[in-house]
Amino acid sequence: MSRFSSIAKRTLAALMVSGFTAGVSFAAATLPDPTVDMRATSTKSVETAVLAGGCFWGVEAVFEHLKGVTQVVSGYSGGTAETANYKVVSAGATGHAEAVRISYDPSRITYGQLLKVFFSVAHDPTQLNRQGPDTGKQYRSAIFYANDEQKKVAQAYVAQLDAAKVFPRPVVTEVAPLKAFYEAEAYHQDYAARNPTQPYIVVHDLPKVANLQQRFPDLYVRK
Repeated sequence: MSRFSSIAKRTLAALMVSGFTAGVSFAAATLPDPTVDMRATSTKSVETAVLAGGCFWGVEAVFEHLKGVTQVVSGYSGGTAETANYKVVSAGATGHAEAVRISYDPSRITYGQLLKVFFSVAHDPTQLNRQGPDTGKQYRSAIFYANDEQKKVAQAYVAQLDAAKVFPRPVVTEVAPLKAFYEAEAYHQDYAARNPTQPYIVVHDLPKVANLQQRFPDLYVRK
């Protein structure tokens, strides 16, 4: 059974028909493929990527619908274990960003492809320390790289997008080493899927999923 209710599916369909893309109109132009990327592997395996793009509910929802992704977990990265809880992080002084940990099969999707989706539909990478209605460093755009290969791909793609001027403003995405990822509270996991009619989800997050399906039909997976 789909994790999205029939109401959510009707909402998504209506959004797509109307062309409503609140919160995702920032990338009107199609983004180029990364010129620097990791090669797709020939055998099935599991790699992880940690990305931050504002409220983790919507970012999680996007990547849960992506081919090759096996799990998405909402959490916090950039701060310490002692402050990795929603109430404290929301104050904006812990160093944490709301982030998602994406487990994916590199034989089906590459790290660079994940980043293309991240920059295209998951968030607006030109907003500094905010994302839509949410403000504070905890909502910053960030890529937390786990190794030198991820760092190389991430830095190269940010530079490529800026050089191509595909956004009206410079990309402000932070590229930083992954020191730790702390899972968020249980009620945050699969939040959009479990609360598809919640007004914030309808306005800010369901359009991202609809936009993913429109822009990346070959990568979109219906849930």
